[in-house]
Amino acid sequence: MKLQILGDRVLVKRLKNDTTTRGGILIPGSAQEKSQQAKVMGVGEGKLLDDGTLRPMTVKVGDVILLPGPVGTKVTIDGEECLIMCEADILAIAR
Repeated sequence: MKLQILGDRVLVKRLKNDTTTRGGILIPGSAQEKSQQAKVMGVGEGKLLDDGTLRPMTVKVGDVILLPGPVGTKVTIDGEECLIMCEADILAIAR
């Protein structure tokens, strides 16, 4: 399925967490936390400001970003779980 992301929205896919600790202990799935890192899969054209100008997006496709706790709307695209969220909810971009 193809999506056109609108406005200042971003489509992201959470990155997988490590399933073992540094010491080699396997972490069961029920004890794993959701990753706070995600890869940007799609972006909208930007935010429309009150004066009618368009502020371009800061993030671009392929960026790895840091997310706060629970955020965005879960969607399933081609069998993969993704999130659609506002750009303002993104905490940081990994450079």
